Amino acid sequence: MARPTMAQDIERRIKELILDRALGPGDPLPTEPELMELFAAGRVSVREALKALQAMNVVEIRRGFGTFVGSLSLTPFAEGLAFRAVVRHGRGEPGLLELMKVREALETGLVGAVSAGIPAEDLAVLRSLVTTMEAEAARDGRVARATDRAFHLALYASLDNHLLSEVLDAFWAAMDRVRASTDDGHQDPVTTCRQHHEIVVAVAAGDGVLAASAMRAHFDGIRSRLERHPSGGGYGVTVTDRLPDACLPSAL
Repeated sequence: MARPTMAQDIERRIKELILDRALGPGDPLPTEPELMELFAAGRVSVREALKALQAMNVVEIRRGFGTFVGSLSLTPFAEGLAFRAVVRHGRGEPGLLELMKVREALETGLVGAVSAGIPAEDLAVLRSLVTTMEAEAARDGRVARATDRAFHLALYASLDNHLLSEVLDAFWAAMDRVRASTDDGHQDPVTTCRQHHEIVVAVAAGDGVLAASAMRAHFDGIRSRLERHPSGGGYGVTVTDRLPDACLPSAL
């Protein structure tokens, strides 16, 4: 294993400094000269370390104001996932399918916990989103990607887990970036409406097993399309025919 460079060592030590001082997003860090003195390092190495940490959202450099702890968001994680998947897609490998399988495992494993005690206001949000899906499908012949995304993010809001929300959002962002370079297949919005309706019904009933089964069924169709076309799309939700009335469940 290659020895870390001076800049890499400074990166590590700046992270340790943030932890040791219990700093959070927006808190000021020592100035560049102070870091040079603290780490007995040159200006070039310190700047290289700060630029690398800024790319990871660990620090934020505000010209004329100083250096601060960054947002610590997972945006670089999402971009890394997306880039890896796009590269693999370009090589004919199943990059999007791999992303989807990880997200499936995460969502299927957690929906039971949601069912154990989802607040009424969260259920109202989910029901409203399904109603929006139905309206979009009837009007446009497709369910908007943004509505589908909002449903899955809202579903886990009651767990009050900020990291989970960021991870799920990162997966969606990564898949959106990958899908931008793929030729999407289509999913019948009748199926989309029904599957999301079934998830809400199971969660509302407090039946974690049924909710996990409904979530698994939702991913089954997506996964099967991606497995048939592993390096292509398959996650689009659209149809050109008129939406059958069966897509419009009234008793959520």
